[in-house]
Amino acid sequence: MGRPVTLFTGQWADLPFETMCEKALEFGYDGLELCTWGDHMEIDKADQAYCDARKETLAKYDLQLFAISTHLVGQCVCDRIDERHQSILPDYLWGDGDPEGVRQRAAAEIIKTGKVAKMLGLDTVIGFTGSSIWHMLYSFPAVSQEMIDKGYADFAKRWTPILDEYQKMGVKFALEVHPTEIAFDIATARRALKAVNYHPAFGFNYDPSHLGYQGVDYVKFIYEFSDRIFHVHMKDAYWSEHPMDIGVFGGHTEFGDNRRYWNFRSLGRGKIDFENIIRALNDIKYQGPLSVEWEDSGMNRDAGAVEACDFVRYSDFDPSDVAFDDAMQK
Repeated sequence: MGRPVTLFTGQWADLPFETMCEKALEFGYDGLELCTWGDHMEIDKADQAYCDARKETLAKYDLQLFAISTHLVGQCVCDRIDERHQSILPDYLWGDGDPEGVRQRAAAEIIKTGKVAKMLGLDTVIGFTGSSIWHMLYSFPAVSQEMIDKGYADFAKRWTPILDEYQKMGVKFALEVHPTEIAFDIATARRALKAVNYHPAFGFNYDPSHLGYQGVDYVKFIYEFSDRIFHVHMKDAYWSEHPMDIGVFGGHTEFGDNRRYWNFRSLGRGKIDFENIIRALNDIKYQGPLSVEWEDSGMNRDAGAVEACDFVRYSDFDPSDVAFDDAMQK
């Protein structure tokens, strides 16, 4: 199959950039999806010379680059800022911690990230948006639709100027649909698109692992948003068929606790139906990379990265160019 298999470096940001390149080559990947934390892609340092040097290092290891990811900074554009965000932001973005200042600096950094993508010769930035209304997920005390509308209006107000700049640059922003974001299932993805008036620079990074354990039809998502899937993460998750001590909300426990109803798993070891995902991606003619986001708290990550690469290559296949029964016709 022609789709390249890449590795998202977000879970490997403790390793230096070149070490990550060495490992990706050893693991068998075609390329990387570079995160913008650690030293993998440093937005504050990224002038054209820096970007050219990154591309030269990737070429040295015969690795391609299709996208960069800004999940941590993107989260802070719309979020209710507190001490959690200080732990994921560099000091120059956190500043004095004033919430509105953090949000505005994060928005400016997202625009700069689009410019860096352009310098790298890319057209896709992946990330989170944050959400001012995630804390209203469970409606008690009762949450009115007017309150939810205000959350989507806040998202539109903060992200439309960013998306306008991306459109000027010829770059797209792909939101990873995910709990804690303004879009976390099919219904909220529809609402997010409507909020930004179906902006051409706004779409999705498709990741089924965040949908499956919620009970969301993650294959339908592909068909529903076929023209808005700008990038694909390959990640697996397991959820129990039986009642557990800890439900779908996680019970204030850590990932990897086997009393939980669900956990992320190495590819092929969970419950995500990748067979039908590949068939759906073929149907919508998605030709971008399949980017492994490897997360499994119970497994060695190097071993997991190797088997995940092999699993994706095995799972992917070309669509047929003939009907199987054509040979039976006169």
